[in-house]
Amino acid sequence: MAELHDLTALEQGALVRRREVSPRELVDHYLDRVERLDDVGGFVTVTPERARARADAWEQGESPLSGVPTAVKDLNLTAGVRTTFGSAAFRDFVPEVSDGVVLSLEAAGLVSLGKTNTPEFGSPCYTEPDVAPPAVTPYDRSRTAGGSSGGAAAAVAAGLVPLAQGSDGGGSIRIPASCCGLVGLKPTRGRISGHPMYGDPVGLATAGPLARTVRDAAALLDVLAGRRLGDPSWAPEPSGTFLAACEREPGRLRVARFVRPVIADVAVEADCVAAWEQASSLLASLGHEVVDVDVPLPREAVPVFETCWAVLTALSVVPPDREPLLRPLTRWLAERGRAVSGPEFGLAIGAMRRFAAGALTALAPYDAVLTPTLAALPPLVGAMRDDADPTRDFAAQKAFTPWTSAWNVTGMPAVSLPLHWTPAGLPVGVMLAARPAEEELLLSLAAQLEAAAPWADRRPPGW
Repeated sequence: MAELHDLTALEQGALVRRREVSPRELVDHYLDRVERLDDVGGFVTVTPERARARADAWEQGESPLSGVPTAVKDLNLTAGVRTTFGSAAFRDFVPEVSDGVVLSLEAAGLVSLGKTNTPEFGSPCYTEPDVAPPAVTPYDRSRTAGGSSGGAAAAVAAGLVPLAQGSDGGGSIRIPASCCGLVGLKPTRGRISGHPMYGDPVGLATAGPLARTVRDAAALLDVLAGRRLGDPSWAPEPSGTFLAACEREPGRLRVARFVRPVIADVAVEADCVAAWEQASSLLASLGHEVVDVDVPLPREAVPVFETCWAVLTALSVVPPDREPLLRPLTRWLAERGRAVSGPEFGLAIGAMRRFAAGALTALAPYDAVLTPTLAALPPLVGAMRDDADPTRDFAAQKAFTPWTSAWNVTGMPAVSLPLHWTPAGLPVGVMLAARPAEEELLLSLAAQLEAAAPWADRRPPGW
C-alpha cells in the first residue's frame, strides 16, 4: 500500500476532500519526514506549531490542493516567520507582512511547513548560503540541487513536501528542477503578481511551481496566478484552469530547437545533448514538426542582461553595518550595479527589450522551443562557488546555465521536464518554452510528453 508521500499532491488533495485524510495527518506525516530525512538542505526554518495550527483550523477551499502541505522559498516575505533571504545579514529578520505568493497559498488552503533554502538574495545558481547547509540533489547528495530555488527542489524531490513554490529570475526554478528530477515551470511575465514589493523593475523574475508531475505543477500555478490591485501589468487571463489544460491534446505543433549555448561559449556535456536529442525524437514520434533554428538572442544581449542583473543585486537594501556579512559574490555584483548610472540602467532596459522583441519575432512561427536545460550534470557542492574570485564564480554559473535566462529576457513561459536519466541515476532536464501567455499550450504539451515517457516511478535514495 502506498504511503502518503508516494501520492501526488492532487491525490493527497482528493483524499482531504473525501475526508479520508485530514490536513493535520498530512502535516504530521511530512513534519516527521522533515525531522528525520532533511539531509538535503531543503529547509532553513521549519514552523511545526504554525503548520499544525493552520491544519487544525483548515476549511475546504476551491483549489484541488486545499489542505495539502507545501513550503515557501526564503526570499518570500512571510508575516511572523523568519525570512533570511539566504543572507547572514538578515539571519534574524521577521517580516510583519506576507507577499502575494504567500497570501495566495494561504487563501487556497495549502499549509506551509516553513521556509526553503535559497542562496543569498537568490542570485547564484547553486544553493550554499551562510544561514543553512547546502541544498543537494537527493539523487546524489554530494552534488548541488541548483539554485536559487534549490531548497524547494530538494525538499520536493526528497518527499519532504509534495510540491513547493520557487522563483526564477534567470533560471532559478528550472535549474533545480533539472538537478532534482522535477517539473519546474517559469510562468510568463505578469502571470503572478509581485505584490507588495514589486522589487524587479526589469521584469526578469517571477514565482512559479516545482512539483513531481505536470498536473501538480499546473494546479499550483492555478493557485499562484492572477493579478492584484496595484499591479503595473499582468498577463491575459487563461481560457480555463491550467490543470484543465493538461487534459487537452496539444494538436500537431511546430517545435523549434537549438543546442548552441546562448550566453557562454561552453562545451555541452554528452548527457545533456542526449536528453535534448531524445526529447526531439519523442516530439517527432508524437506527430510534432521539429525544426532546427538559429539562436534567437545575439551574444550582444549578454552584457546587457548582466548590467540589469547587477543593478537588481544592488537594489537589495542592506544596513551598512551588516554589509560585511554579505558573500563576496553579492558584494562584487552590487558594486558592479552601483557603478551603473541611472541613464545607463535605463538604456540597458531598453536594449534588453529590443533584444527580446527580436527573439520573439524570430520564434513567432513556432509553438514551442526546445533546448537542454543545463550544459552539465549537477556539479559537486562547492565546485562553482569561488569566494576568492567572484568573477570566476559568475563565469562558472553562466557556463552551467547557458540557456535558461533567455526566456527571462523574453518573458516567455518555460518548463524543465525530467525526461532523461544517466546510467548512474542522475536526472537530466530538457526545457520547452512557448509564446508569451501560452502556458496552457505548454502544459498540454508537457503532459503529453509525461504520458509518453513517464517518470513518476523514479525515487531517490532515502525516499
